[in-house]
Amino acid sequence: MMKKMIVLMFLMTSLLCKSQPRLNVTWSERLMISRSTATLQVVGNPMLRPQAPMRQGSLNALRALGADYVRYVPWFPYPKLAVAELEPPTSTSTSWDFTLIDPMTSDFFEYTKGHSIIFNFSTIPQWMFKTPEKVQYPADPNQVAWGYAGGRELRDTTMKELTDYYVRLISWYTKGGFVDELGKFHKSGHNYKIPYLEILNEPDLEHSMSVQMYTRIYDAMVTALRPILPGTQFMGLAIAYTGGKAGWFEYFLNPANHKSGIPLDWISYHCYANANSQQKFDAYEYSVFDKAESFINTVGYIENIRKRVAPATRTDINELGTFVSEEMRNQPIPTTYWNLSASVYAYFFIELTKLGIDVIGESQLVGFPTQFPDVSLINYQTNQPNARYWVLKLIKDNLPPGTELVKTDIDANTGDDILAQAFIDRGVKKLLILNKRNKPVNMKLSAECNGAVIYRIDSVSADREATKSLVSNEITELNPFAVNLIVLPKNPPMISN
Repeated sequence: MMKKMIVLMFLMTSLLCKSQPRLNVTWSERLMISRSTATLQVVGNPMLRPQAPMRQGSLNALRALGADYVRYVPWFPYPKLAVAELEPPTSTSTSWDFTLIDPMTSDFFEYTKGHSIIFNFSTIPQWMFKTPEKVQYPADPNQVAWGYAGGRELRDTTMKELTDYYVRLISWYTKGGFVDELGKFHKSGHNYKIPYLEILNEPDLEHSMSVQMYTRIYDAMVTALRPILPGTQFMGLAIAYTGGKAGWFEYFLNPANHKSGIPLDWISYHCYANANSQQKFDAYEYSVFDKAESFINTVGYIENIRKRVAPATRTDINELGTFVSEEMRNQPIPTTYWNLSASVYAYFFIELTKLGIDVIGESQLVGFPTQFPDVSLINYQTNQPNARYWVLKLIKDNLPPGTELVKTDIDANTGDDILAQAFIDRGVKKLLILNKRNKPVNMKLSAECNGAVIYRIDSVSADREATKSLVSNEITELNPFAVNLIVLPKNPPMISN
């Protein structure tokens, strides 16, 4: 009887070892050098206004992150915070007013000082579009106005009215002021530098533009703005949905569809891996990762177009996030969701880095109930960074451009529960590992990881920065939706045969 028990235990142990996912890294097999920068976008909204409860904690987090290519977008749902000329000029007056816009914008420049930024005042004044009647906007700047982006056809088809507006707006921030339509000088005192300027936001949704219409606007705005922005690079497209949009990329990236001399420095586009309508949270781990994987396949297709048509153009995927269902958005979001969303960003970073994407931007610094709470990097209840922020910071601080990717695989990774990628950062070996599932998963590491530092962002770290410990066992546990970074010692222990 005892002999049978021993045999049974041996068989169970063998089966466990065989099914145990094992991380294998061939450090000598260098695959590529990363060109990817991890960063975020900042959307102007009421919680970044002076005295708003989320303002200071959010700005402190932004400064502490110290990211480059930070995207700044005052957005149409809050017209008074995004549009500097809300009424059309008359023969006797203009409505230029930066009183509510300047504090947030100046904060953005101050708290990103020393780092590159992408500037995008994306909202065209509504009065520039033909509409059956005037589109109203709320008197309260904090009140959301989803209907402000109506109209599909500009009233001035020459686009001079449009470009004049943007020349004046950009001059306000870079040239100390501007002369308005009536010859009056408006002094700002601002002389900010704008290294990157993005033209509009999600034109496939906002005003439902065609790619031909958007390209005409891009050309007109770049032509008008280049004289006042010497050295600035321009970014185009910023489309919301890439599915079925191959024609957008084929058309926009083709220099033949632009005026002579128009630069195609950058393209940008977005992805939110969303849950399905009325889906329970237990199923999110499958739906959001499936949609993230589908997006990666789309990016590969877009990259083939870019390399063929405009190989010198760079790519910024500057809105990456996850959405809960509409039903859940009106309820308290489960705390585990933030770790799931953080894990999805780590997945995006690994896969987009492999595809050579230049900038990988998480969306967004501040969200709150009624304004996409599910994409916030700041906990809107405590005003402190959440797991999405801490994963971004962990990646940004440890895996900069120039890091080498080496061959990495996982044996017995049943269902692809785990994704891992090994990097060499200036001679230091690092492993980024994420758990896609809402359950703990054990992984077997190689002996060279003994004594390595392991940083964990999971349900234990919650809204705090990564916990830190040393690897002392070849089996490491990844908590549900965990993102772990292992930093190997420069002089690993000798392994005896």
